Amino acid sequence: MEAKLTGHYLKIRRILICILILNWAVALAKIFYGIVSRCSSMTADGFHSLSDGTSNIIGIIGITLASQPKDAEHPYGHKKYETFFSLGIAFLLFLIAFNLVKSGIGRIYHPVLPQITAVSFAVMIITLIVNLAVMTYEYKKGKLLHSDILVSDSKHTRADILTSISVIITLFAIKSGYAIIDPIATILIALFIGYCGFEIARESSLVLCDTAVIMDVKKISDIVLGIKGVKTCHEIRTRGRPDDIYIDLHVEVSADMHVDRAHKITETIEETIKKNIPEVSDVIVHIEPKEKN
Repeated sequence: MEAKLTGHYLKIRRILICILILNWAVALAKIFYGIVSRCSSMTADGFHSLSDGTSNIIGIIGITLASQPKDAEHPYGHKKYETFFSLGIAFLLFLIAFNLVKSGIGRIYHPVLPQITAVSFAVMIITLIVNLAVMTYEYKKGKLLHSDILVSDSKHTRADILTSISVIITLFAIKSGYAIIDPIATILIALFIGYCGFEIARESSLVLCDTAVIMDVKKISDIVLGIKGVKTCHEIRTRGRPDDIYIDLHVEVSADMHVDRAHKITETIEETIKKNIPEVSDVIVHIEPKEKN
């Protein structure tokens, strides 16, 4: 499978594999000590970290499919598979949020007194530092490589950081004699996880529903109007992903222009747009005759 991956996708996969190992190490530490100490908020945070690792696996599958070349059935390529698999991460977050809410409510009606020690704080602080480093690295790489999977996954990790902070605060509250804070914090963590899932689903749906990628179409219009022979440029439409943009536009040329000359103008328009906007994959130009007044 690796031979089919381009350098771009190989970089993304290596990042995901590295982060997968770190996420699972963090998750196992939280879950193990959360169960030992009977602290549900720490265990909940551990399962959230475990979902980070699962989302890495989803990402690896997604970028493997997205890297496949264009074919007869997919003339526009497979890059949207990466966006589609981002929805898998969102679904996973919704599932975890639901289970944590159920667990938190159960703890409110059937209280359990957690056993908080210095080790509890040490586990949470160390894993928090690891998650902070992972999120920063993954988000920067996601933006640099224009990867939906990496950006979505970094937001997943960001949620883990915020929930870890809330767990540390909860540990202090429990140590001070307010054990009821533990299940309440678990429910709040669950709601935040659900919100992160919603954000990922919303952003992925924008791509899958062909929402305009470039809102400032004047930028495209200015490029086109700077080409000799083009009279006007209108009906500019864009769609796709930030790293895989498709543009559709109409231009008017002189009504008496020879078809060969008009064809060369369309080629120049496509080349010039791609040169100025490297993320553009394809440009469709509709030539129209401009009648003399």
